[in-house]
Amino acid sequence: MKITRKEEFIVLKDNKNNLVDFAERITENYSDYRNDNVIVDLLNYENFDIKDALLFLEISNIHRAEKKSFVIVNSNISIDVIPDELIVVPSLLEAGDIIKMEDLERELGF
Repeated sequence: MKITRKEEFIVLKDNKNNLVDFAERITENYSDYRNDNVIVDLLNYENFDIKDALLFLEISNIHRAEKKSFVIVNSNISIDVIPDELIVVPSLLEAGDIIKMEDLERELGF
């Protein structure tokens, strides 16, 4: 797993091309980024679908309950099939914008 730290978030990217293993590693290493907003870069997965997205549902729910953002980036899945509990956007830029917006909402008490 490749981890890139930015000022407002970290980006987690799979470097083994194994989505199930990647989701498990994110969960197993949760303590490493529990205090950070997280972007999961899955742009390399061209056949990404709902069953793949659901691999991240539990860790997303845990992270968001801790009042931190968890955003998945993939441009190949229809937004209409994504459950409300997951945030999936088509670009890293949009993921950063979502995190900024959620940080602002948290500061305002929403």
